This record gives sequence, structure tokens and C-alpha cells, in this order.
Amino acid sequence: APAWLRRLCGHLLSERLLRPGGVQAVVRGVLEGTDGEWGGSGSQDHSFGGGAGTEAAALDWRKCDAVGKILAACPQQCLSLEDYYRQVCPQILDLLHIQDKAAARQFQRVATTTLLTMAREQPQLAERHLLQPLLAPLRRCSEAAELALEDLAAGAVLVPEAELGSCVEDVLKVYVVGNDSSSLLLGSLQSVLGVVFSLYSFAKQNVSYLRSPCQDILLWFLEKAEREQSLAVLEGLAGLSSHVPTLHPRCQLRVGSEGGAAIVVEETISDEDEALYQKISSEQCHVESLVELLSHCQKSGLAGDFFIHCLKELTQVAAEDEAAPNPAVEPGGSLLELEQYQARQGRKLLVLQLVAALCEGVSDTVFTDIVQVQEFVAAVLHRACAHPARGPGAAAEAQTLAMAMGLVAAVLGGAVQLQSSDFVVLKRLVPLLEELSRTYPEPLTQELASDLRITICTHGACSPSTVGAAADGVLGRKPGTGAPSPAGVPGRDPGPPSPQHGHGSPSARRERSEEQSTRREPGASGASPAPCADSPAPAGLQELLVSAYDPQPPSRAAALRCLSSLLTQRDPEALRLQEKLLQVFLENVQHEDAFVYLSAIQGVALLSSEYPEQILPVLLARYECPAQGTEDAAAAVTRMKLGEVLMRVTRALGDMVFQHREPLIRAFLRGARDPDSALRASSLSNLGELCQHLGFQLGSIIQEVTCCVTAIARTDPEAEVRRAAVHVVVLLLRGLSEKVTEVLRDVLRDLYRLLKHVAAAERDGATVLHAQLALEELDAAMRRVLFPPQTLEKKIVVLP
Repeated sequence: APAWLRRLCGHLLSERLLRPGGVQAVVRGVLEGTDGEWGGSGSQDHSFGGGAGTEAAALDWRKCDAVGKILAACPQQCLSLEDYYRQVCPQILDLLHIQDKAAARQFQRVATTTLLTMAREQPQLAERHLLQPLLAPLRRCSEAAELALEDLAAGAVLVPEAELGSCVEDVLKVYVVGNDSSSLLLGSLQSVLGVVFSLYSFAKQNVSYLRSPCQDILLWFLEKAEREQSLAVLEGLAGLSSHVPTLHPRCQLRVGSEGGAAIVVEETISDEDEALYQKISSEQCHVESLVELLSHCQKSGLAGDFFIHCLKELTQVAAEDEAAPNPAVEPGGSLLELEQYQARQGRKLLVLQLVAALCEGVSDTVFTDIVQVQEFVAAVLHRACAHPARGPGAAAEAQTLAMAMGLVAAVLGGAVQLQSSDFVVLKRLVPLLEELSRTYPEPLTQELASDLRITICTHGACSPSTVGAAADGVLGRKPGTGAPSPAGVPGRDPGPPSPQHGHGSPSARRERSEEQSTRREPGASGASPAPCADSPAPAGLQELLVSAYDPQPPSRAAALRCLSSLLTQRDPEALRLQEKLLQVFLENVQHEDAFVYLSAIQGVALLSSEYPEQILPVLLARYECPAQGTEDAAAAVTRMKLGEVLMRVTRALGDMVFQHREPLIRAFLRGARDPDSALRASSLSNLGELCQHLGFQLGSIIQEVTCCVTAIARTDPEAEVRRAAVHVVVLLLRGLSEKVTEVLRDVLRDLYRLLKHVAAAERDGATVLHAQLALEELDAAMRRVLFPPQTLEKKIVVLP
């Protein structure tokens, strides 16, 4: 076309563009043309030309981008750039809401391109006229917003469902689909991420179409932002900082009628317990949602970095907690100090909750490179150096330290192919390992720390035997494949040391293992592996029996799990050694590590369900008479563990448990008279579950059970024991159900009087609740007997 025609058409289009609805009209006219293309620049009138050829297809994205770029340029007819943005920007946002499905994708592309171009060329005007109106519904209910909520009634709608859903979809189209990670866009989105996360957490609890777009928005920001900014945002979403404004505390999300959500003014909860429950539930849901969000960020390494950040935060919080005095204990503390102390305690609990949730949710593949492994181990070592394991949590602290050092040993022992640059990273651990080898109170930990430091400094050229043994325990390798065996295999020559780990004697290592096992197992014999030495077991099974006495809890638990797996598979060699396996399991039941003794309990239960006639008498004898020479507290704990074994056997036997009824009930009745209150409560709990399982097979022994429960519920000084006694009645009534009046015919009145007495005179609230539950069970059973449901039956009688 001639130049004068192009100028005239561009002038006419620019005039139409500045009128109301002009943007949509111009864009629709251009995109509907078959040969039209935009041309021109920001300093001249918009001009329109033809000749697109094959590039003028219906879904030509380059045409949409060209239209968007020219819409972002201010024409000459406009008096000022501010006026042009004020007139055009609302119309550009309206393009995101086109309902015509055929043209919606093109219009959204034009709108997105125009917005991103304006944000690059005029960031201040774009933020004022585009981004702020786009994010207005989310900012309206943000914590940073100044809302006069006292003027609004409870339940008043701040953001309707349709407006909130449209806003989230617009943010997804502009930010995620547009995929421009400029600082302006990231900064504007960060101001509403707290509200988006609350909406994501809410949608995760309910059925809502907003869950997927909210998740995409959050993941896009975490991926595009700098790592420090992403960690700060995650910290804000978790409630550890104020980097991200969250949902206003007076605002509440409510399920919408169209599958979305609306934001309303929260109603005041007068009940303090209900308010506390709502607060705790909300925090728990936020933590779970954050962990699920991080499970999608594991490949990028963000989940591992945040996990390490939480560990460092935990160390810092613990240090502050030890340094700061407790104003609740020390007299003269001000109210401000008390509030600061409570805030520190709340922060500490939140960090602990986060670490626990991350360990459970994303721990299997949380670390993606050697740098993250080094940072994780450094955080654990720094904590161990600053606060050596003491007090009630010493066992857990020691296990965490052992796990971290085992991880380093596994990396050095061949789990990862290390390069020279990796050793440069690992050398950052050398000062911490050196300090740990000098200051930590545990000798074996000192030795392993020193050996790890030697291995790192020599780049693996000098690798002591302890490093190889620790690596074998973590990687699950058989002893001797990567390092000398921690306890030589009985009946075989241990042979020369492995060339890879030539330092250290197998006999010396065996002596250390036996010494450690003897020290940690008060009920075991002096040489722990001895029970395994007198049987010609296969090599694989023999290795498992030796590893079941390994001083490292992970290796010991793994061996016990493998032995249990062999029993589940009915391995003939394992079944042949049932007595030896029983001895191994029973000795490990006394172990203090939860993972070890639970694995042992599982193994004993499997053996007992296979051979109840031979093994149940042994378990009952140990339950009634603990091993000699053990302290009362340790004996009570061991008997409670054996009680758990007996109940697992009861469940596994099913109806076959009837023939073992009397010895089981007699053992639990004796346990109910033990001086230790925890054991009394445990025995009563086991007795109740057994009675529920036996049901009508209880027989005459119900008299003894009733007398015992009645006496304990009326006279025992401990509330938890009285609570357990009443709970026995609840389980008994539930187990009998329809047969209550038949089986309990002689004792039903005594039980009823006992429950009424407890409900009227008991001071413990939980015990009263159990009594009320039992009365409700009894009332329901009697109503079924006295007032059976009326049924209509059709009878046909043949008259003679």
C-alpha cells in the first residue's frame, strides 16, 4: 500500500484505540483479518499493512506478539504517557476475560505480551495501572493491607468467589504462561504469595479447582527467583519470618458454591479451646502443604537447601534458648520478657515441626549434590560441637550425629564417584570433625570423627577401617566387601584386611563391637555374637545374625528387618534356627533405640504366630518374671515391650487364641498389680484388647477380670491406671456387643454400679469420659435387647 494510506489507516486505528472499548475492537479487527499485520514504532502513529503470506495463519503467535508490542507503544495523538496508560490498561486486563473460546487464546496472548512489554519499558506506570489492579483482590485481604475490619460485620464478603477465581487465573496467565522473571514481576508477585499459599492450603483440604493454579504460581516463583529470595519466601510461608505478607488474621477462606473460594471476615470464636484447636489445625495444614510443595522442588535442590536452612535455624534457636533465662521460673521477670520467651518457644516448636515433616515427606531424595550433603553434615556437626548430647534427648541427638557421620562415610566409601572438586567441598568439614574428635564425650564418635578427617585430608588414600565399617552399615553392604567385618564371622578365618581399607585389625574391631554391645545391652551376655557361633547356618543368614549385634543402630535394625522378612517368606533355614532367632530378637527388644526394638518386636511376633505352642510360654514367663540383675525401670520397660509382642501375637492368631486364653489373662492380671504404674496401665490396656477379641469365649474367667478392674478403678492412686481400668470395661462391652446380657449376666450389675460411681466421683476428666462411653455402650446394648427393632414379615400358613 502507498505510504499515505498506511499513515491514514494507522491514524484512524490509533483514534479508535483511545475510545472506550477501543483496544478489544482494534485487536479483534486485526486478528480477524486474513492478511493484516501491525507495523510501526512507539514514536509514530500505529500503522497497518498487509502481505503476511503464510505467516497470517489463525493461530500465528508472532502476529499476536506484534499486536501486543504496538499496543504497548503510546501513539502521537495521546497527550501524555500517563493518560494513555490510564485509558488503555483497564482494557488490556479485560482481554484476559474474553469468553469466546475460539479467540480467547489469541486475546490472552496479546494481553500478556502487552503487559510484559509495558512492564519492561515503563515499570512504574505498569505497576500502577496494570499489576496493582491485577493483584488487587489478593492484596485486599493481605496482612499488609490496612483494613477497617471493625466496621465490617462478621461473615461479610471481602472478595467474592468469582472475583477471586478470576484473579488467580489472571495471575497464572500473566506470570506463569508469560514466563517473564523480571524483578518487577517477581517483586509484585511476592507481595501476594502468602495469600496464594493460604488459598493453596485451603484448596488442598477441600475439593476446589484453585489448587492446581495456586500450586503452579508458587512453583513458578520458587523456580524463577534467586535461591536466597526463594528461601526467604519459604521461611515466610512457614511462619518463621515476615518476608511474605500472609492472609489477614481477621480474614477467613470459605468454600464457594462453584468449586472456588471466597474470602470473608472471620467470626469471633468465644470458646478458647476451639480457637486454639483451629489455630493448631491451621498451622499443621500449612506445614503439610509446604512439604508437599517442596516435594515438587527436589530436582532443583531447593528442598534440600530449605531443609539445611531449617537445621541451622534449629541450632540457632536452641542456642538462644539456652542463653536466655526462663522468666517463668526466675522471679522478677517482666511481661515483655515472658512474651519474648513464649515467642522463642513457639518458634522452636515450629522449626521442630518443619524438620520432622521434611524428614518424613522429602527426605528420601532431598539432597541432589555433594554441596548439600556437606552443608547438612556441617549443620549437624556444628550442633553436636555446640551442644553435646546430654539429658533426656541425648539418644536422639546421638542417633542424628551417627546418621550424619555415616552419610559422610558412605560418600567416602564409594556411594558417590568423587572428583577433586568434591574433596574441596568436603574439606570444609575438617575443622568441625577435628573439634568433635577433641570435645565429644563418646569415644567411638571421637574415633570416627578423627578417621573421617584423615580420609578427607588424604583424598581417600588413607581410609581407616572405621570409615569402611560405617559406610557398610549405611549402604547395606555385607561386611568385608568394602571394609573389614565389624565382627568376624564365627567359624571362618577373617583373612587379610581389605586392600581398600588396610588400616585396623578385624579382631580389634570385633572387640570394640562386643564391648559396645555389652555396654548398651545390660541384659545380654558378655560376648554378644556368641549365640550365633554354634550353628552351621548359611553364610548369608550368618552375616545377618552377626549384624544383629552391630553397635550401630541402623545396621542392627536393618539386619533384624531382613531376618523378619525371611520368616515372612518362610525361609527353611531361618525356620530351622527358630530358637536362635528368638534369642536374637529377645535380646534386641531390650535395646534403647526405637527402630531397633520395634524391629525386634516384629520378629518375635512373626515367630510366635508360626510356633505359638513353643514360643508363647517363653514370652509369658519373661513377661511375668523379668531377667535377674536388671533395674526396676528397665525391667518394666522390657515387660511393656513384651506385652506389645503378646498383643501382636493375639491379633495374628485370631480365633486360635482361645486355647491360650487363661495364661494370657493370668499374665496381664499379674501385671496389673505391679508396683510400676506405667506397667499396670499397659497390662490393663492389653487385658482390655484381649477381652474384646475373645468376646463370648471369656467364660467363667470374667469374674476375675471384673473383680480386678473394679478394685483398680476404685482404689488405684494413679489416674492413668484408673483410666485404663475403665477402658477395659469399654472394650469388653464393644467386643460383646449383642451378647452383653448373655456373657456378663452375673457381673453386669456390678459393672454398671462401677461406671456410675466413676462418672460421679472420679476427679480425672479422661477417666470420666471413658466411663461415660462405657455407659453409652451399655445403654445401647440394653436398648437393643429390651426394644428390638420391629420388622415386617410375610408368613404363609397352610390350614388343615
